[in-house]
Amino acid sequence: MATVVAPPRVSARRRRPGVIALSLALIAAGGAGVAVLLLQVGNRTDVVTVVRDVQVGHVLAEDDLGKASIALDPAVKAVRASDLESVVGKRAAVELKPGSLLTPSQVTKDNLVKAGEQLVPIGLEPKQIPATALAPGQRVELVHVPAQGTTDSGKTSDAAWQTIDGRVVKASGAAPGTGIVVVDVATSAADGPTAAAWDAAGTLRLVLAAPDGN
Repeated sequence: MATVVAPPRVSARRRRPGVIALSLALIAAGGAGVAVLLLQVGNRTDVVTVVRDVQVGHVLAEDDLGKASIALDPAVKAVRASDLESVVGKRAAVELKPGSLLTPSQVTKDNLVKAGEQLVPIGLEPKQIPATALAPGQRVELVHVPAQGTTDSGKTSDAAWQTIDGRVVKASGAAPGTGIVVVDVATSAADGPTAAAWDAAGTLRLVLAAPDGN
């Protein structure tokens, strides 16, 4: 007579309420994180971008600008796409590069060279300009440093130094090999020819003026 073998008893594992609660909390947190991410991706802003190289002082045309839709940080002050027409016709206050966002501070309605001023291009060797990068709008002083001469008696004669107030309109990068930087400086119309003569003679130095102009 065959013996009937009873199947082994399998005891059900008891789930602890704490583990269940933790699992539910993790699932909820994950769902909330996905929801926040989706909201951030969906919260996009249409802004104005630069699509080609724009030099300082250039009058912006619609062809210079484009539009993009991005997730914009509130701290970034970009020009909204709806305001594109308001910047067309204004001048670039700084050099603009393709692919960058356009900000309100990068454009101006004012001429970079004002009435009664002249624009003097000055070529300076590295030792003649500050190490601090020059930016449009910075106040500078053009200093005439004349060569020392010798009098008939053999004594050294120092000519008096002279200065001219100016404002940086544009500064180029250093030329390969020479390191020469060309700086466009706006001066008064009366001082423009003098500054140009100093530059031609190689007796000009450029220094940054105090922020308050004093």
